Amino acid sequence: MNATHSNGRAMTAQEHDARAHAQGGYGIYWRTWVWLLVITLLEVGAASTGLPRPLMIGVLVVLSLMKAALIMAYFMHLRFERLQFVYAVLSPLIFVLILLAGVAPDALGRLG
Repeated sequence: MNATHSNGRAMTAQEHDARAHAQGGYGIYWRTWVWLLVITLLEVGAASTGLPRPLMIGVLVVLSLMKAALIMAYFMHLRFERLQFVYAVLSPLIFVLILLAGVAPDALGRLG
């Protein structure tokens, strides 16, 4: 959703944040912080249970990606950026995941 001024000009992320602050304060940041806390507690719970190692690693990776998405969207203000910029930020993450997928079988084979 792109916010615009009354004159039709698109708002910058800073202008949109200023308007959101004037309308609702810092509530979105507190809600985001609570969600990050909940996800962190889920991570601690997953690590302390007796889940099989591959399942635990998968759960931890998914939860970490969820936290990263929340941080990028709300604290780095990427939810207001153009899609091309978001792709530029996310492409290294995708590249790292591909590299990890290629190295993981060898690494897990040496551990087992």
